[in-house]
Amino acid sequence: MYAFRASHGPIDLAFTDRLGGVSAAPYDSLNLAISGGDSPESRAANLRRVLDDFAPGARVAELVQVHGREVVDADAARDGELPEGDALVATEPDVVLAVRVADCVPVLLADDAGRVVAAAHAGRKGVLAGVVPATVEAMRARGAEAVSAWIGPYVCGSCYEVPAAMQAAVTEVEPATRATTRTGTPALDLGAGVRHQLERAGVTVHDVSRCTLESPDLFSHRRDGASAGRLAGLVRRRR
Repeated sequence: MYAFRASHGPIDLAFTDRLGGVSAAPYDSLNLAISGGDSPESRAANLRRVLDDFAPGARVAELVQVHGREVVDADAARDGELPEGDALVATEPDVVLAVRVADCVPVLLADDAGRVVAAAHAGRKGVLAGVVPATVEAMRARGAEAVSAWIGPYVCGSCYEVPAAMQAAVTEVEPATRATTRTGTPALDLGAGVRHQLERAGVTVHDVSRCTLESPDLFSHRRDGASAGRLAGLVRRRR
């Protein structure tokens, strides 16, 4: 069920894998996508399984992710609401922030005093737009001081081949993303870019990532195309 799970003081956080759910192939089995070809009943059952294990009785805050930099206030969101955005921030306890990925970079954040939590989804466009620095700013606006972040599974720089022109456009904004595939072609390492953005913002970074494309227990859009399910990054502050 989990590729990684930990606690940081009163904060619980996790990145899911694709195991232990009810979805049939090709979405087998713990597909946490909001939409797609998998049955709505299976996707809902998978989310219930995860929430019942990760934070029984807690409210979940979710997003329609749009590859931008909008940070949504999860404290103000209503149950069942799906605002557009690519990051969530909360100060209330027992609100599970959830972002979904299948190659993009999931980032979970918490202030070390245990008062503010956040989750961000950073794809190529999100790295360019600065969604992760915007998330840190939103946390600090709510009183966060020392902040820690966990970078979860994403497609690695050795696997994320891109056209040379795309690489040039991205690395002009975030040079740390420059990478090369194993065959020597242009690539991007979005996780490296996110790490540098976090470090420039004074955040302590914990990289617990694995390559989604290389790991059969993780979903990867690059590997599986439209039949790829979605992993989730989850974080909440306990009461």
